[in-house]
Amino acid sequence: MPLAAGRSGCQGEYGMWLSTLLPALVLSLSGASLSRPIGWRPPGKAPRFDRPGDVVVGGSFCILHFYNVTLFDFTTMPAGLPSSSVSRWGYRVAQSFVFAIEEINRNVHLLPNLTLGFSIRNSGDSVQGALHETASFLTGREEPIPNYACGLGVPRVAVVGDTRSALSVAMARLLGLYKFPQISYASTLPILSDKTQFPSFLRTHVSDLTSSHMVTQLVLHFGWSWVGILAQDDDFGQEASSLAARELGQAGVCIEFLLHVPSQESLEKIEAIVQRMQGGTATGVLIFVSNSNFLLILQGLLGLRVSGQVWVSKDILHLALALTMPGVSQVLQGSFGLWHHKSQVPGFYEFFARLHPSRTPEDMFLEKFWEATFGCTWPCRNSAVAGDVQFCSGNESLRGQEYPFQEVNKVDVAYSAVYSIAHALHNLLACEEGDGTCADPQHLQPWQLLRPLRKVPFRTPDGSEIRFDANGDLVSKFDVLQGQKTPEGLFRLIPIGMIDPHTNLGSRMTIHLKEDLQVPSSVCSESCAPGFSQTPRQGAPHCCFECRPCPEGQFADQRDMKQCLQCPEEQHPSQSRDRCLPRTESFLAFEEPLGLTLASVAVMLAGLAALVLGVFLRHRDTPVVRANNRGLSYMLLATLCLCALCPLLFLGRPIAATCLLRQTTFAVVFTMAVSSILAKTLTVVLAFRVSRPGDRARVCLGARSSTSLVLVASLVQVVLCGVWLGTSPPFPARDLGSSPSYIILQCQEGSGVAFSCVLGYLGLLAGGTFCVAFLARGLPDAFNETKFITFSMLLFCSVWVAFLPLYYSARGMATVAVEIFSILASTAGLLGGIFLPKCYIILLKPEQNTLTWVRQGRQGQRREDVPPGRRLRRLTPKAS
Repeated sequence: MPLAAGRSGCQGEYGMWLSTLLPALVLSLSGASLSRPIGWRPPGKAPRFDRPGDVVVGGSFCILHFYNVTLFDFTTMPAGLPSSSVSRWGYRVAQSFVFAIEEINRNVHLLPNLTLGFSIRNSGDSVQGALHETASFLTGREEPIPNYACGLGVPRVAVVGDTRSALSVAMARLLGLYKFPQISYASTLPILSDKTQFPSFLRTHVSDLTSSHMVTQLVLHFGWSWVGILAQDDDFGQEASSLAARELGQAGVCIEFLLHVPSQESLEKIEAIVQRMQGGTATGVLIFVSNSNFLLILQGLLGLRVSGQVWVSKDILHLALALTMPGVSQVLQGSFGLWHHKSQVPGFYEFFARLHPSRTPEDMFLEKFWEATFGCTWPCRNSAVAGDVQFCSGNESLRGQEYPFQEVNKVDVAYSAVYSIAHALHNLLACEEGDGTCADPQHLQPWQLLRPLRKVPFRTPDGSEIRFDANGDLVSKFDVLQGQKTPEGLFRLIPIGMIDPHTNLGSRMTIHLKEDLQVPSSVCSESCAPGFSQTPRQGAPHCCFECRPCPEGQFADQRDMKQCLQCPEEQHPSQSRDRCLPRTESFLAFEEPLGLTLASVAVMLAGLAALVLGVFLRHRDTPVVRANNRGLSYMLLATLCLCALCPLLFLGRPIAATCLLRQTTFAVVFTMAVSSILAKTLTVVLAFRVSRPGDRARVCLGARSSTSLVLVASLVQVVLCGVWLGTSPPFPARDLGSSPSYIILQCQEGSGVAFSCVLGYLGLLAGGTFCVAFLARGLPDAFNETKFITFSMLLFCSVWVAFLPLYYSARGMATVAVEIFSILASTAGLLGGIFLPKCYIILLKPEQNTLTWVRQGRQGQRREDVPPGRRLRRLTPKAS
């Protein structure tokens, strides 16, 4: 039998129902004894609500609950299930089914030549009841016979229902054998999307996996990175929680705890779960549990006075049930839930308020609903009741009555299911399928309706868009509701936004929430501001980290960056290191205070050297000027004037010309200066070594010899500089590493070896000059300047010895400033040490600048220096 094969699809929490039910169903539907009645049925005629039409739509609703369910033992026929309480929720859903059919029958544009009839059946919230009523609807018999429809009654085209997934699975397996369309308004089990097992099942409610995906997207929209999950330990809970954990993990969200709530109520396990939640730090908690266990967990949290957690549920029914619990606002304040997005069905409230048993006597459920709503009993029902029982007068009114979850459910779920059937039937009868398929309403087969049902897109009168995907699941928007206290002090679920999964084809879902919505954060560590990077905590998940500032030269322009980034070469990090700023070009300019100061000192020093040269030229015939080779003195003063002007080549924006001239000019000019001093020193030394006329040393005392020495020494430096410029000359360069905020414009020296050779040669001349002057410092003479040369060269060498480490350790403009300062200091040392004493005598002590003073000074020196009894003949140095 086909039904036997259907047993393999039973899964999860519904496996127990189907494993016990299907064998009995196979036996009862096998046709082994057609004369025997079906084994299970409620005592007497089952309550129904039927209305005739050209085609009939069935509806399975849980209106009357059954209890004392006994599992089949296959030895006796199952006993009937006596009814108990009335589900006011189920009856309201059934009336939305009736309202939709009546509205369609009044519509002149939808099925204009066809009247829809209906047959409302009560499943009793049991698998047995759902299957019995489904088989009864298919066969048209109170006691159904498998595969037989008694009489040529009006076509039955579809079934709407049922509420729970367990009932829908059983119905779908039976209806799928006949390709009989079934549209569920509340079943959410993911397995029902499998068209292999359930080929004729569709639903106007999203599956649990879809709603679980919406929950994770809402969490990601909130920016939470540290959450907990409560999941029922059944198929749905495990599947939904694993889906949520996987999606959240892929998005970088950490799960602090994943707690499985037992399906069977266990106070000990519930208490352990509550204790674990109390010790958690995650603010956001995702809920995938049943209603009863959710209430038990809330009660435990209320007992421990735990608050501050934000609950996110895929089903707003959880939060709605909890509204009836005293003090629940302490726990549920700010919690979020999702609800299938629909608008208010216009006219249904008035339709429902007009219901009365006298107006619809064919409605066999209305009297029980009336009794449950008003707490009364109809007199004719039981005349033997006690006198204190309140009887129903019939004057009661449903208008203004409060119903469960009225503030949540603003639409009636069966409404859109009926409209999907009507639109599919309209397209089928109007031959609008596009392939020429048409159907005769008098000989309509249910399987013909499946294809148009899956393809039908339409809008209900209330504005809701109905569209099914390839699996027969509804493609729908979700309303996001939040638990808030109203201005009146009441705790209510307030709509705050919407989730649209398919705004544009192929795009991600979009979430629209109120702009002023305050959502608490749920993080293990506070977010790192721009300018900081995350450093993971040892042994903790990656969502737990420390925030450390970016190191020098790096930046972080976004929150929660894993590592800081390097700025481009042309940019540098801001002071807060949260962005990159353009680097400014830097060089020692004339306009800057330091550059202006150095340039002024250079000009003043050059002017001083020129002034001294003028003094010497004015007093060129005096003994002070003529002593020690006045030609070398003129050359030295002119050279020192050029030395003082050399720093001007180091100031300003570096260009190719200045880079070629600055070091070479400095080297050649200072070589001339030092060689001039060396020539003057050698002149003094040789003058005192000449002891007799005709001595060969007298040849070196001439002016040509001194000048030749200067020229040869300078020529060697010129050759070195020429080699430098010819092989690897200096060039303008941009220094990006010395300063993080600036681009240093400087002259790159080119060949470091050539530069070292040039400085080394200059240093060699300076060291030799200092040594010669130091050895000759004690020679007697009235105007002997070797003492002053020794002091000047000591200053000169000290400056340049200190210059080398400073030059190679300085960066940027400091390098240029150090070299300029060294040039000016050494120039000032030479000028002041050698020539200022002479200017002092020339200008302030003119009486000492005479031949008489010179002779007296020499005679005094001879008497002091020559030992008694010994006379030495010395040659007076020849003046120039």
